[in-house]
Amino acid sequence: MAEGGESERPEIDTSVPHSARIWNYWLGGKDNFPVDRAAGDQFLQVFPGMAQAAQASRGFLMRSVRFIAEAGIRQFLDVGTGLPTVDNTHEVAQRVAPESVIVYVDNDPLVLAHARALLTSTAEGRTAYVHADARDPENVLRRAAENIDFARPVGLILSGIMGHIVDDDQARWIVRKFVDALAPGSHLSLNDGTNVLSAANVEAHERYNASGAAPYKQRSPEQLARFFDGLELVEPGLVMVSRWRVDPGRFGEAPEVDGYCAVGRKP
Repeated sequence: MAEGGESERPEIDTSVPHSARIWNYWLGGKDNFPVDRAAGDQFLQVFPGMAQAAQASRGFLMRSVRFIAEAGIRQFLDVGTGLPTVDNTHEVAQRVAPESVIVYVDNDPLVLAHARALLTSTAEGRTAYVHADARDPENVLRRAAENIDFARPVGLILSGIMGHIVDDDQARWIVRKFVDALAPGSHLSLNDGTNVLSAANVEAHERYNASGAAPYKQRSPEQLARFFDGLELVEPGLVMVSRWRVDPGRFGEAPEVDGYCAVGRKP
């Protein structure tokens, strides 16, 4: 069953590049505009490895959702979900447990326009979409509670979005507000861009941030680890997104990418 949607339809600004649409372009999607493709191509000219990093990030998302579902979690809150693509959170979770409930949250008008694609659920489960901003976690939690029982464990997904919160204290506060609202046994899946491997990566992000698009802040792995304060990291801990519970030898040696991730369990 699918629920959600909003009566308001915000205008989609196609005059400046948007990170969700650029990400969609790097993943091979079609929900983007010429300005996004131009910005994405300019980024890749400086740092060609970014497309591989985007794909590795998506792979971690899929593996972590499957892990959380196999751990028995049947409710998921995916904040900053982005545009729909192959194997969205609800598809992965409901493949493990068809009765799973998934609430997607994003503030991108283009994602809102594609909410119906996100809201295709199994008959046994439920999906919903909340048009809201992660910077207001209390509003997100209040509206998500229409479909999620926060007295029971939840899988919280924060995939590649904390870089959009450039202030470190604010970013940690947002994650803490979400985690504090979760029941014991809940899991946090978080990944974000890092700045440890390549000067070209740093330069590409600096140019992107100067383009007029919403800025994205890369952090060190040590800074990302702070988001998991108070949580128990599951094996293998905080690692590159390309190396979290990858099937050994399936595709050869896992590549090095500038993005780190972990899954933490709330005790």
